[in-house]
Parts: sequence; structure tokens; C-alpha cells
Amino acid sequence: MKFKLFFLCFVLPLLSLQAQNNLTISGKVTDKSNQPIPYTTVTVKEGGTVLSGSISDENGNFEVKGLAPKSYTVEIQFIGYKAYTSKADLTSGKSISLNRITLADEATTLEGVEIVQERSTIEQKIDRKVINVGRDLTTAGATASEIMNNIPSVNVDQDGKISLRGNQNVRILIDGRPTNIDPAQLLKQIPSTSIKKIELITNPSAKYNPEGMSGIINIILNKNANDGFNGSLNAGITFAEEPKFNNSLDANYRTGKVNFFGNVGSNFGKRLNEGEIIRFDNNSRQDLDIVNDDKSYLYKIGMDYYINDKNTISFYTNQNVNDGHGNVDTDINYLSFTQPRVLQFAEYFSDNKSSAYNLAYKHKFEKEGHTLDFEGNHNDYEQTQDANFDTTTFNDPLENVVYADKIKDSRQLSTFNVDYVNPLNEKTTLEVGAEARLTRTENDYLTGNQAIEDADRMSNYTYDIDIYSAYVTFGQKFDKFSYQLGARFESYKAKANLNKGATVFEDDYLTLYPSAYLTYNLNEKNMFQLSYSRRVDRPSLEQTKPIREFSTPLVTSFGNQELEPQFTNSVELNYTKTIEKGSITAGVYYRLIDNEINRVLYPNETTDNPDDLIMSFDNFDNNKAFGFEISANYKITKWWDIQPSIDFSSISQKGLVSVLRPGTVNEFDFITKEIDANAFNARMNTNIKVNKRLSFLLFGFYRGGVDGVQNDSKEMYKMDMGSRYSLLNNKMSFSLRFNDIFDTMKYAFEGTNPYPNRGQFTWESQSVYFGVNYMFGGGKNRAMQRKYREDNTKQGGGGMF
Repeated sequence: MKFKLFFLCFVLPLLSLQAQNNLTISGKVTDKSNQPIPYTTVTVKEGGTVLSGSISDENGNFEVKGLAPKSYTVEIQFIGYKAYTSKADLTSGKSISLNRITLADEATTLEGVEIVQERSTIEQKIDRKVINVGRDLTTAGATASEIMNNIPSVNVDQDGKISLRGNQNVRILIDGRPTNIDPAQLLKQIPSTSIKKIELITNPSAKYNPEGMSGIINIILNKNANDGFNGSLNAGITFAEEPKFNNSLDANYRTGKVNFFGNVGSNFGKRLNEGEIIRFDNNSRQDLDIVNDDKSYLYKIGMDYYINDKNTISFYTNQNVNDGHGNVDTDINYLSFTQPRVLQFAEYFSDNKSSAYNLAYKHKFEKEGHTLDFEGNHNDYEQTQDANFDTTTFNDPLENVVYADKIKDSRQLSTFNVDYVNPLNEKTTLEVGAEARLTRTENDYLTGNQAIEDADRMSNYTYDIDIYSAYVTFGQKFDKFSYQLGARFESYKAKANLNKGATVFEDDYLTLYPSAYLTYNLNEKNMFQLSYSRRVDRPSLEQTKPIREFSTPLVTSFGNQELEPQFTNSVELNYTKTIEKGSITAGVYYRLIDNEINRVLYPNETTDNPDDLIMSFDNFDNNKAFGFEISANYKITKWWDIQPSIDFSSISQKGLVSVLRPGTVNEFDFITKEIDANAFNARMNTNIKVNKRLSFLLFGFYRGGVDGVQNDSKEMYKMDMGSRYSLLNNKMSFSLRFNDIFDTMKYAFEGTNPYPNRGQFTWESQSVYFGVNYMFGGGKNRAMQRKYREDNTKQGGGGMF
């Protein structure tokens, strides 16, 4: 009886309510040739508020169910077509059909080929700055690494290391996913023409993995899922002291519910670097001549299967192969002739291979924005390096030492995650998710005479990490305000093992990473945002392994396996203003850093040579950093636009340095040195469009000097200029760029600890790049969008990585 009463009082009213909301709006979407357009987005609104929606099937048919007897607005959108809007009146209580709806082509659509914009643009979104890469930016260089210095707040040093807001503790993602490959190496292998946009996420929310003190740089590569056969061919050559070549082919074939895509690219050539280091305590000069001859090949193949308008499954694998041959010649001369000359020839042979396998599934519920995503990703990385060292000391009698090193690295990274997004109502959104990340690394190191089989020392080092995490975010939007609160709970376990148990280090902790966003829209043209997040920088394999990273006659680099993570609390305020001819964005930030990781340099006590130094890492006390940045897009005229930007950062750096003990010659004490490292950068990018085919660009860059714990870096600056010419109805374009016109880019430094010194490194900054791009294919873009978990953006299939 109680059950029947419950049924009558609760269930029947629900059924009655459901009966009043069972009306539908249906129709069929076609193009002007009456061909159906599948997977178009259909949105039903009431007074500007989105109530429901649907996706057209492969025949262009759609049906939106569960509507009440009211008046609605129906919007139909699809890439490459103009949006369609219509009224739908259901007040009579009857379902209606909009019959055949014909979408008109966008004026910028050329036979379905994806149009690449001429100039790059910058968008300030709620939680990130988005640089949409145009042809002006891809002309800056052949690889992703070469165009990074053109991006606001981003710097790339002479070794390819990337920093964001003056800090190298930044996480690099490709299409929202981490990789086992060193970012500096990886970005040199990605063709610049394969990049669609670059996202700078300086204060990520709790839904992102918390690594990276200064935030995340997410590089999103071009995707394609057009009907039929489509693609893009890119080829380029860089003329410098040695020529360098790059090329890539991106293609896809889409038929019915299946889209096949693939990529292949290569990058090869010699790269030269020269340096000098002068020490004033012993009146010595060290000259370095560095040559790297690398051959890199990228491959990718995959498919998307659109089960229906609610379910998509995708799979891809990519392979990255790199062969390298490097020579480092070091010549040490003591100008006072107090010690003999030392000459070392070092030769490095390396090869590495990275393989990634990705499987993803997406389900879209009936309610607009209500989604469930599963994804699994596995990455294998293997690298071997054979190094031969031939060192000659020109004393009496002549000494010659020959030995060899062999290093083998292997890494496996597996990630499994689930993400659920539920718009509880038109103003409220709930997001929850979980992830497991398992990392296994092993490093073998052998050293001995030229016959490595007779090695007199061997080391084995493993470094395993297990991370299990879950997050929740809750956000609401009001008239002018919106907020989002989030928390990420993470279990972290790490175990380092040297020589199979001889030395073991373990770390195990549970941490909470909160985040908060508050946005205020003063009006349509002015937006403010205040945000907070807690992040972590965990020691990398290179920072922890107690095995040689590199070696010269005077400096040897080792890791420190007892390094602990550093944590950062960051507060950021951003402002965006839209003006008639562009936009201006500005931001300020403040960070508190606990247990900071920094470089240390100290004498090598295991040798008899007092000039030998060891470079390693250590943890220090609390630290702080702050800074600001301003950038703008401004279209002066229809044919001339500029993009200026400046940024400033200041961080109180600490580090252990060794100083000469008073009254001694070769005895040292360790002291903690603290300095304020202030970094200022300025960039100006300008584009002049002569006509529809020809345009010119000019780029200027300045980086101020920066004080460091070990050395003070000098200022750097350069100017580039280039042009682009398009033909064949914009399907083909030629790019020409003269980089570092006045040959001014040099890295110079000076320091006092542990010895007074100064030095300078130069590379092939002055160069000429020539590139060709050709796009082919005639299908309309009909991709069913899938969500990438890390960057929370929607993409089609294809691209690299």
C-alpha cells in the first residue's frame, strides 16, 4: 500500500509533466547542391538561453525532443557554412518540422580546403591566452622551437630550453597530452606549419595536472577530418652556415562514419654552436666548438569512427625516430703558461625512438554540454648514447687519455582518465574526473676505455612514479559575475633505486591542489579575472639520476636523487579590453614558492684537480616571484596591423655557491647566495599586406640582462623581416624570412662564484628561411568534434602526436 501511495503521489506527476514536454522540432540539413550535411550542431534557445540541442545524422536529419509548448529560436551551425536561424512555435501543443534547411557557404571557404589566416591573433580567454598561428608566425622558422621566441611571455635559450614568464618550470603539452621526449628536443622536430594555435595557461585550474610552477604551454596541431581526400604539403630550407631541411605531409580520407588520417615529417641538418669561457683566477680560456648533425622523422596514423551522433571512438599511434651525431671540441689554454694546454675531442652518437598509442571514447548525452570521456594513452621511449672522449694534456711528457661512455635510457608512461561534465542548469556546471599516471624509467651507464666491454664502472638507475588523482570543479554564471571553485586530490609515490638496491630513495605523500576563479564583465568590452591555484614541480629524471648528464674537462653534471618537490601558490589578475580595431590584454601575478629546486656548482672532491667542478641540484627555502605582462592586437589600417607585447618578471633566487676560503688557494666554503632576478622582454610584430597575394612582416625582439645565482646574463636582441606570396587561389604560398638581420643574437654572461669568469655562446641565429605550402582536397569539413582532456578544447582528428 505504501508503495502504491508513493507511486501515485510522486511518479504519476512526473509522468504527467513528461507528457507536457514531449514535443519535437525536426528537419534535414543540406548544402546548396542538396547534399546532406551530417553532424551539424542544432541548438534550441528560449529568449537567448540554450535549452536543448542535437546533432544531425549522416543523412543530415535531426530531431530535438522533450520540448514544452513554447516559442523557440533554432540555430544551426557548421564549419564552412553560414549560421542558420529560424523561429519555431510549439504553443499549439504540436510538434513541427522545419523540412529541408539549406546552409550557404561561407565566403572564405575554398573547395573545402582549410584556410590558414594571414596574421596571427591573440585571444585572452577566461583561463588562458590563445595565440592563433597564422602564416606570419610560421614564416618565423621551420620548427616549433624557432617560432617560440615570437610568442608573448615565452623565451627559448640557446639550448632550446623554454621558459614562461622568465621561469623554466613550465609544462609542455602537445594536443593536451604529456610526452616522454624532452621538450627542447621535441619542439625542434615539430614543423611550424603543423601548429594551429598555442595556449599559454599561466594559472591552471584543478582539472589540470598540477605540474609546472609558471603554468602550461599547450601546442595544438592542425587537425583535419574533411570528406574525401584532403591534405597539406610543406617543405622548407634554412640557409645558414650549414643548410637545414624540413618537410611534412598531412593527409586524411573521410568516408561515411570513418575518418582515416596520417602524417609524416622530417627535419635534418647540421647545427653549429661556438663558445668561450674565460676564468680570471687562473688566467685560462676555454673554447668550445659544437656541431650537432640530427635526423628526425615523425609518423602518425589513426582513425575516428563516428558510431552515431552521440558516440565517437578514436585511435591513433605516432612514431618518432631521431638519429644524432655530435662533436664537442674543447680547447683550454692557460694564458700565463702556469699549466699545460688541454685539448679534448668528444664525439656523441645517439638514437632514440618514441612510440605513442592512444584510444579515446566520447559520449554526448541529450542535454547540450553533457559529456563523458574515457581516454588511455601509452608512450614508450628508448634512447642510447655512445660517447668517446680523447683528452690530450700538452705537458712533458705528453699525456693522452681515451675513454668511452655508454648510456641507455628507457621510459614508459601510461595514463588512464575519465572526465564527466554536467551543466546542472543554464548557469551552473559541475565537472568531475579521475586519472592514473604510471611512469617507469631505467638508466644504464657504463664507462671505461675505448673498448666499452672492458668498462671499469657500471651504474643502473631506476626511477618509478605512480600518481592517482581525482578532481572536482563547480562553477556558476550570473549577469556580470562568474566563479569556479575546484580541488584536485593526488596520491604521489616515487621510488629511486641506484645499482639495484645499493641506494634507495622513496617519496610518498597525499596532496590537495585547490583553485579558484572569479570573473567580472564590466561590459561587453571590459573583463577582469582574479584566479588562484596551487601547483608543484617534481624533480625530473635528469635532475635526480646520480649519473653523468654531460662532461667537459672542467665541469661534470650529475643529478641528486634526494631532491624533493617544490610547491607554488599563485595569484593572478588579468584584464582584457576590446577596442574598435583590436584588443589589449594585461596581467599581474604573485607567487610563493616552497622548497625551491635550483642549480648548485661546487668543487669535485673526488679528483686531485682543484679546477674540476660538479654541477647538480638542491632544495632551498621559501621564495617569491611577481611580474606583469601587456600585449595588444591593433589594426592600424586594412593593410597594416601591429602586435606589441612586453613582460616583466622578478624572482628571488637562492642557490648554494662555493667561495674560496680566505687565506687558502684551493679550499672552499659553501654559502647560500640570494639575488633578485629581474627579466624584461619586449616584442613587436607588424604585418603589411600589399594585396591579396603579397605581404611583408617585420619582427623585433629585446631581452634585458638577468642576474643569476651563478652567472649574470647579458641583454639579447634581434630583428627579422620576411614576406609571403600566395597563388592558385590561396592553395599555395611561398615564404621567405631573413632572421637576425644584423647578427646580434648572442648569449653572454659573467660571474664570480666559484671563480671569477665571463663567457659567450653564439649559434646560427642569422639565417634565411624559404618555405612552400600547398593545400589540396575538395571535401567539406564534417568532423564530429571530440574533447581533449588536458586543454578542454574540441578538435577533429588528425595532426601529429
